[in-house]
Amino acid sequence: MSDKPQAHNQFMTEFPAISAAYEQLATAAHESGPLDEKARQLVKLALAIGMGHEGAVHAHTRRSLSLGISPAEIKQVVTLAITTLGMPNTIAAFTWVNDILAKS
Repeated sequence: MSDKPQAHNQFMTEFPAISAAYEQLATAAHESGPLDEKARQLVKLALAIGMGHEGAVHAHTRRSLSLGISPAEIKQVVTLAITTLGMPNTIAAFTWVNDILAKS
C-alpha cells in the first residue's frame, strides 16, 4: 500500500510526465545535503504539520513508521509545534498522527 494519499497517486498516474519530473525533483532535494533518511522524514512530517495538511501528516506518519521511527519520536515532532503553531494547530496534528498510530 502506498503511503501517499489516494488523490496524489491518482494525479501522478494520470499525468506520468509530471510524475517523473516531480520524482526527479524529490530525489535531488533528498540527496542535496547531509541529513539522513530518518532526519529528512521527521522534517517532512514537521513541514506537513506546519502547513496544516491532514493528508500529508497522515502520509508522513505512515512513512515514518515504515522507516522504523517510533511513535514517541513522531509525537515529539507534534509537541515541538506547540510554541510555533499554537495549541489548536498542535491538537489538530496530534489527532491526525493518532489516526495512523491507532491503526499500526
